[in-house]
Amino acid sequence: MSRPALTRPLRSDRGDLARTDPERWRLNTDEVGRLNWIYVRDDDDLRRRPQTPYEKYVLGLETGLPELPKAETPYDASLNGLRFFKELQLDKGLWACRYGGPMFLLIGIVGAHYVTKTPIPEEWKIEVIRYLTNTAHPLDGGWGLHSEDKSTVFGTACNYVVIRLMGMPPEHPVAVAARETLHKFGGAVGCPQWGKVFLSLLNLYEWDGVNPIPPDIWALPDWLPFHPSKWWIHCRQVYLPMGYLYSEKVNAPLDPLLESLRSEIYTSPYDAIDFAKHRNDISEIDIYYPHTTILNYVNSAMVLWEKYIRPDWVKQKARDIVVDLIRKENQNTDFLCVGPINNALNAIVIYCEEGPNSKNFLRHKERFADFMYMSEEGMLMTGTNGVQCWDTSFALQTICTIGAGDLPEFRETVKKGLKFLDNSQFTENCTPGSYRDDRLGCWPFSTKDQGYTVSDCTAEALKAVLMVQKLPYIETLVSDERIYPAIDVLLSLQNRGNFSPGSFASYEKIRGTPLLELVNPAEVFGNIMVEYPYVECSDSVVIGLSYFRDHSSYRRNEVVRAIEDAISYIKSEQDSNGGWYGSWGICFSYAAMFAIEALSYQGEVYANSEVVRKGCHFLVKRQEADGGWGESYRSCETLTYVPHEQTQVVNTAWACLALMLAEYPDIEVIKRGIRLIMSRQQPNGEWKQEGIEGVFNRSCMIEYPNYKFYFPIKALGLFAKRYSNETLF
Repeated sequence: MSRPALTRPLRSDRGDLARTDPERWRLNTDEVGRLNWIYVRDDDDLRRRPQTPYEKYVLGLETGLPELPKAETPYDASLNGLRFFKELQLDKGLWACRYGGPMFLLIGIVGAHYVTKTPIPEEWKIEVIRYLTNTAHPLDGGWGLHSEDKSTVFGTACNYVVIRLMGMPPEHPVAVAARETLHKFGGAVGCPQWGKVFLSLLNLYEWDGVNPIPPDIWALPDWLPFHPSKWWIHCRQVYLPMGYLYSEKVNAPLDPLLESLRSEIYTSPYDAIDFAKHRNDISEIDIYYPHTTILNYVNSAMVLWEKYIRPDWVKQKARDIVVDLIRKENQNTDFLCVGPINNALNAIVIYCEEGPNSKNFLRHKERFADFMYMSEEGMLMTGTNGVQCWDTSFALQTICTIGAGDLPEFRETVKKGLKFLDNSQFTENCTPGSYRDDRLGCWPFSTKDQGYTVSDCTAEALKAVLMVQKLPYIETLVSDERIYPAIDVLLSLQNRGNFSPGSFASYEKIRGTPLLELVNPAEVFGNIMVEYPYVECSDSVVIGLSYFRDHSSYRRNEVVRAIEDAISYIKSEQDSNGGWYGSWGICFSYAAMFAIEALSYQGEVYANSEVVRKGCHFLVKRQEADGGWGESYRSCETLTYVPHEQTQVVNTAWACLALMLAEYPDIEVIKRGIRLIMSRQQPNGEWKQEGIEGVFNRSCMIEYPNYKFYFPIKALGLFAKRYSNETLF
């Protein structure tokens, strides 16, 4: 069963759960966008540092922001939205957000604390329990893969363990409901592989019951087509420390709480379970990507290899290689790592290798807080250390697109945003030997410290910088000489040869064959083994390069060719219905906006392009009776358009933007969508949170709460500029 919408008052406020004082939380940041939530106990410190509007907003407190004059026209509504949104900008120029959604992250950081004997702050314990209470399924008390998912074994087992380790007693109604649901599913033996790894680390499952994750594969020659250096970056960086921990059979010392949990999460006595027989047991409700026959044979062969054949020197060599690569990952990312899962796992590896007082482990401990985010519902763990660069790029683009950058009231907002992008550009490449591509001159998804560039993040930041630096009052902070290396990297990332020529993937050029998906071991994610071509990434690069093409002659012929080849790929990915599948947002409406924008920059619009006409017809057929669009996350899972139960402001903005950029001739269709966006705007200019917006690996949804601001603002402002700014009501 899918999860009903969150209700007020929050469930955590209806019972006996403790909560911290929301007025004592502060969000600290720095020039490169680090985000740390601090609980302030000293009253003098509170007075010296009043809460910002953003802190109040995300904590569910009254922001004190005024009601604005009622918007009579789309442009009025656009500016009202921007007036609210600019107040959420942090003093260092960025926009922050709660990048939540995945419900399998907390077990990693809680497990890392437990295994390494690192105390968890009391305020974290209180607020994590509140968050999990508020996100538990209201009908059965479990948790899913993500916050809008049905309950699953993975989500329920992991988060049940978290609330217990955080201090919730087993007889609490929240724990009772979750435990009953877990038992109804057959207990924790039905967890997918990642769940079994986390439970094994906590001594709540036996490593013999985990399918093999041998680090030995890293010792093979890296020219082999299946070497991990050919895998997608998230896959290889998660399985890198997992391989070490699996091989060394690392686990926490058994204590009374863990002993109790052993009796709570299974339907049979722990000592009676033959865990080795449950390697391939995955609950039917969890499974998204079943094992192939090839994977089962490979797993069986690896068990024999580990038990009876592998020489000790091979194991030691593999261990040395893995530890070296983990240290390089830490160096390249200042111990943030590519994401929260390998951050937690790498910390455990460093603890095992270097001890609790080593400089490297202590730096890991400092970085744990970068993933913990406070909200009205409690404390969650984010999917990376934020969305800072991505959100700031789109915010600045929106301001320029609607002409607000020329208005005096928004000039400081623009200046601060540009300064943040200036500070966020990479100024050095990665450590040699870490299997990383060049990043010099590029921009990240989150922060410079995090160390990873993504093709679309660089392209969208590039576009934002070029747009902002055209404003007459803006000083040029990012010179052309600093932009040229970004162009070099973007051109190098375009896929050629056999792998979707002309396309762009996410972090890197495609290195490995999609046939590696035959040995995808994760069970709950699709398309994780190698990089894949993405329509949205290709669209963004086309858009960024198009802006650069009109700005500079640097590598002109190669830039033009890259755009042309990417456009050919984008056209080839349109399905027979006229839609494009979106891999990073929900879903077809998201991809349509990017694809049509990229095509429009090459002069292809409704009047002269059959591809654009088909894309428009796809969207228009799916407009709802109230004038809006609403797309369910089920589209991402099923690879076909699935309507949401109600229209969504964000989907509506995406569809309207696509139709406007396409110069769709029936303005009434667009006008109906614009009316819907205006009707949902609040008196202070904001829009309320609706459905979840993002996705990764097809099956896991993730939040992009700032989408409900800058995309509707852009849609309203662009409508006023392209058509008329008349009263629509």
